[in-house]
Amino acid sequence: MRTSLIYGILFVGVIVLVSFYLEGLLFARRIPISALLIGVIMGALLSPLFRRKKDYLEAGINFSAKKLLRFGIVLYGFNVTLDQISGIGWSGFLIALCVVVGIFALGSYVGVKFLKLDKDVAMLVSGGSAICGAAAVLALESSIKSEPYKGIIAVGTVVFFGLLSMFLYPLFYVFFLHDSFSQTQMGVYIGATLHEVANVVGAAGSIGLDASVAAITVKMIRVILLVPLLLIIPYLTAKNPKEGVRRQFPIPWFAFLFLLMVVINSFIDPLIGPFLSQDLIEKSTYILRLLCSISLVFAMSALGLQIDLKKFLSSGGRAFLLGAILFGTLLVLGFLLVKIFA
Repeated sequence: MRTSLIYGILFVGVIVLVSFYLEGLLFARRIPISALLIGVIMGALLSPLFRRKKDYLEAGINFSAKKLLRFGIVLYGFNVTLDQISGIGWSGFLIALCVVVGIFALGSYVGVKFLKLDKDVAMLVSGGSAICGAAAVLALESSIKSEPYKGIIAVGTVVFFGLLSMFLYPLFYVFFLHDSFSQTQMGVYIGATLHEVANVVGAAGSIGLDASVAAITVKMIRVILLVPLLLIIPYLTAKNPKEGVRRQFPIPWFAFLFLLMVVINSFIDPLIGPFLSQDLIEKSTYILRLLCSISLVFAMSALGLQIDLKKFLSSGGRAFLLGAILFGTLLVLGFLLVKIFA
């Protein structure tokens, strides 16, 4: 068991190192593909090797896919502050809330009812589209304890449409929305509808500073809304028990820890400032954010290794169609909400 744990972690660690290296090379060539996506692709390609050496690697890969995943989600709270959330006002919060609730509900219903998708896959794609892309998929996957291939399908879908959005939105602003939206309104539109935090930063940054501030703030509100969704999910997915057996609802404690990290990150200067230098505080938070990124890439790589390619191929097309429907809905719904409330 201990040997399997060590070998498995080392095996995933090699994939993680290569993923970050390739991410750096691609960014240098202005190709914004994250280590998360590279890790899951490499893991999926190497999954046949994992199945042949399962006895030597399984414990470490399970540890990476579950424990490090939750650790990374908790540390993700150091990317958010309460000031960012309050700065955009009630209109921004209302827009973010409408997007999260509307997209998650629509995607879960359409995916199961009309596209005949597995319920877990439909919820994972919907959650990733509604909140914060791959990070939301990973958090939800951990909460509902779905099979690894379902999370991989959802991640691939939301990453694709997130990247597409990052390139399209600046073009929409230049050619179609420049006269309709101010920079701040465009920022709210971007923050309310793009999938990944990185997508939001990239798209809004190409428009201007006002757009960036508004976009990141609204996006952080959507990220915070992951917590109540994680608390509701167990009630939506719990199976009816046999007679005489009590129905159980697992509590995702890591969601509360994520929220605690947001609070700590918000008050870290007044609490720790008198005792530590500003430089040391900044370095410490940077290290925690780096640990968050590394943990999530570990988790994605491990999930890629656990993928069942046959199941992936059988459901991937319908999941992609659901992602496309939600992408179109985000474009229209976000536009209308910004015009009405922002």
